[in-house]
Amino acid sequence: MEQSTRNGYFNWIAANETACSEANLVIDAINSQLAILLIVLPLMAAPTCVLLGNGRAAYWLALTVSIFAFACSVTMLGETLESGVIHYDLGNWHPPYGIEYRVDVFSGFVLTFVSGIGAVVLMYAPLSVRDEIPASKHYLFYATYLLCLTGLLGMCVTGDLFNVFVFLEISSLSSYALISLGRTRRAPLAAFQYLILGSIGATFILIGIGLLYQMTGALNMAEIAARLPHEHGPRTVLVAFAFLTVGLCIKMAVLPLHTWLPNAYTYAPSVVTCFIAATSTKVSVYVFIRLIYGIITPGFAFVFLPLDTELMLFSLVGIFIASTAAIFQDNVKRLLAYSSIAQVGYMLLGVSLVTPTGLSGGIVHMFNHALIKGGLFMVVGCFVLRLGSVRLSDWKGAGRTMPWTATAWVIGGLGLIGVPLTAGFISKWLLLTSIIEAGRWPIAVLMLVSSLLAVAYVWRVVETLFFAEPSEAAAMATEAPLRMLIPTYLLIGGTLVFGVWTPYSAGIARAAAIALLGETP
Repeated sequence: MEQSTRNGYFNWIAANETACSEANLVIDAINSQLAILLIVLPLMAAPTCVLLGNGRAAYWLALTVSIFAFACSVTMLGETLESGVIHYDLGNWHPPYGIEYRVDVFSGFVLTFVSGIGAVVLMYAPLSVRDEIPASKHYLFYATYLLCLTGLLGMCVTGDLFNVFVFLEISSLSSYALISLGRTRRAPLAAFQYLILGSIGATFILIGIGLLYQMTGALNMAEIAARLPHEHGPRTVLVAFAFLTVGLCIKMAVLPLHTWLPNAYTYAPSVVTCFIAATSTKVSVYVFIRLIYGIITPGFAFVFLPLDTELMLFSLVGIFIASTAAIFQDNVKRLLAYSSIAQVGYMLLGVSLVTPTGLSGGIVHMFNHALIKGGLFMVVGCFVLRLGSVRLSDWKGAGRTMPWTATAWVIGGLGLIGVPLTAGFISKWLLLTSIIEAGRWPIAVLMLVSSLLAVAYVWRVVETLFFAEPSEAAAMATEAPLRMLIPTYLLIGGTLVFGVWTPYSAGIARAAAIALLGETP
C-alpha cells in the first residue's frame, strides 16, 4: 500500500513536470511571436470593431487589445535589457530580402510608453467620447483609434525603412479621421490642414527613401547603413537626407513647420488630443533619431554638414517663440499645443548634443513629456465634461468646485516647468548638464530662461482656477468622475514617480543613448 502511494506520488510529480514543461514551451512560443502580435492584433481588431457595430463592444475589444499590446511591449523591453536585440523575420524571409522587425532598448522603451499611454487613454475615454462624439460614431472611433495605435507601434518595431513609411501613413490617416470627429465645424478644417501638410511631409519622406534605395538597393535600415557611402559620397545621399529631415520635421511639428499642430490639438475631441499629443510627435522624433544615429550617422549629419548647429538654433527659437505664444492663449488646448511645440525643441536639443548625457536627456524627455502632456490634456477633458468649455475665462474659480482636477493641473504644470522631484526636472537636468560639459554657457542660460516662460503660462491657469471669482458654470460644477480622474492621475502621478525613481526612465534612456552612439560605424 505504501509502495503504491509512493508510486502514485512520483507519477503525479512527473505529470506536473510534463505539464509545466509543455506550458513553458507554449509561453516561449508566444514570446517569440510578440513582435508580430503587437502589430497584428490591433490591426485585426480595428475592422472587427466595425463589424461589431456597437460602441460598448468595440470599446471593450479596443481596451483589451491595447492592454495586451502594453504587456507585449513590457515583455520585449525586459528581454532586450536582459538578452539584447530581438529580431523577427516576417515569413521567415531574412533581410535584406524580407521585412525585419527589430526591437532594441530604444525601440522597446518607446513601444512601452506609447502602448501604455494608449491603454490609459482608453480607460479614460468612455465618458469623454460619450460627451463629445455622436453615439452613432463610437464604434468607428475605437476602430480608428486602434489603427492609429497600430501605425505608431509599427514605426517603432520595424527595421525596414519603407515599412516605416507605411506605418507612418496608417497612423497619419487615422489621426486625420480622429481629429475630424471634433464637435465644432473647425475640426474637419483642422484635419484637412493637417492632411495637406502631412501629405507634403510624407511625400518628402518617400522621396528620401527612394533615393536611399537607389543608392544602396536595400530597404532594411541596417543594410542601408552598411552600404551607404557616408564620407565623400555622391550628392544623392545629401539630397535624400534633406528630404527625410524636412519631412520628419513637419511630422514632429518643428517651428516653422508646426502650423498644423495648434488647430489639430485644439479642435479634436479631448480624448483624441490626449492620445496624439502624448504619442504622435514622440514617435516622429524616434524615427528622426533612428535616421541620424542608425542610418546617416552623426559623422555625416553633424560633422560633414553640420546639422547640429541648425538643430540647436531651431530648437531654441522654437522653445522661445512657442512658449511666448502659449502665454497669450485663452483656449487652454491651444496653450498646451504651443507648449508641445516648445517641448519638441528640448528633445531635438538633446539630439543635437551628440553625447550620451545629452542624447539620453532628449530620449527621456520624450517619455516625460508624454506622461505630462497626456495627463494635462486629460485634465482639460475633465473640465470640458463639467464646464463645457476650453476657454480659460470660463474656468474661473473651478479649482474650488473641482479641487482634484485642478490639483492634477498643478502637478502636471510643475513637471512641465521642470521643478525638482518631477519627471520634467530629470530630463532638463540631463540636457543642462550636457550643455555645461560642452562649455556652451549661453545656451544653458537660454534654457533656464525658457523655463520661466513655462512658469508664466502654467501660472495663468493656476491663478484662474484658484484665485479668480468663480464663473457661473464653475460655481455649479461638480468634481470630475472617478472613471476619468483615476486614469488622469495614473499619468500625472507618473510625473512624480519618475521624478524620484529614475532607473526605468533615465536609466533606460541612457542605455539606449549609449547603444545608439556605439552603433555608429
